[in-house]
Amino acid sequence: MRAVIATGGKQYIVQEKDVIEVERLEGKPGDNLTIDQVLMVGEGANVECGTPTVPNATVEAKIVDQFRGEKIIAFKMKRRKSYRRKKGHRQELTKLEITKISAGGAAKQKTAKKEDTETPKPKTTKKTTAKKSETETKPKATPAKTKEKAKG
Repeated sequence: MRAVIATGGKQYIVQEKDVIEVERLEGKPGDNLTIDQVLMVGEGANVECGTPTVPNATVEAKIVDQFRGEKIIAFKMKRRKSYRRKKGHRQELTKLEITKISAGGAAKQKTAKKEDTETPKPKTTKKTTAKKSETETKPKATPAKTKEKAKG
């Protein structure tokens, strides 16, 4: 089973036993955590998409490591102006191992409710509007006015 989770402002496609690196999460290596921001869960024909999240769906993960990522250099320069700024940044990351994905049974409940509560919708009538002819939309100029314009 696969799931799409959201954490740290990013989205990740995960399945059980995957190891992913995400933005820093609270906890120590060895701790278990539950991610409830599940945007999509399922596989094949049994896929459930959330609006925005799938209700009762969770992804359980184990923190493998807390570490800092590779250094990124931010360098600004303006030529001929003696302006140079160099900054380095190392993002703090968490390595997670996905242990369990549960759909929460939301998909089964929704399909059962749809079958039981289907009622025919009342028909709505649409009002028809008559098309206006071109003569009604654009008034024609009278011959007297056109003669005055030609003389003037």
